[in-house]
Amino acid sequence: MRRSEGMPKMTAVGLLLLVLGMVSVSYASVPLYDLFCRVTGYAGTPSVSLAAPNNILDRAMTVRFNADVNRGLPWSFRPTQNKVTVNIGQPFLAFYRVKNTSDQPVVGTATYNITPLKVGRYFSKIDCFCFTEQVLQPGEVAKLPVSFFVDPSIIDDPEMDKIKTVTLSYTFFKAKSSEQEQLSRADYSVSPQVN
Repeated sequence: MRRSEGMPKMTAVGLLLLVLGMVSVSYASVPLYDLFCRVTGYAGTPSVSLAAPNNILDRAMTVRFNADVNRGLPWSFRPTQNKVTVNIGQPFLAFYRVKNTSDQPVVGTATYNITPLKVGRYFSKIDCFCFTEQVLQPGEVAKLPVSFFVDPSIIDDPEMDKIKTVTLSYTFFKAKSSEQEQLSRADYSVSPQVN
């Protein structure tokens, strides 16, 4: 009898540990998946590079720019140019324009990808605004830079021979951060001027 009485407690403790383990893994999975995608170029994720290569090839690639905003973020967001043509290996600096269209400060963060997805491993960002929280005051406009190049090793991949155009897409989302919470608690009302 005593042995069967302890079984429900052991089962409950085991289930609780399983749930806690699953929650822990779910929190770790996002940064681990992001790291995996950055290293491998999986799912159209461009790789990150510290510097452009020394060799610039005589093969051109057109890069189109796309900008999207999640429905919950009161911002307008667009590239300052629709597309550019660059030589493979040539570093290029592009800009996106973002504006807070609300009457309150808002924090946003952007994700990105490359299409076709298989080109992601050859598209390298030197610097960009992705995954960095951007704070915009009411009506504030900002120009956000992205520096990139197409890796020369793309010419060694026969699957890439027919690829002449790639699209760099960014999507801004409202950030769920402590900074956003602090901004929402702060009083941003304007007091009347006394003459």
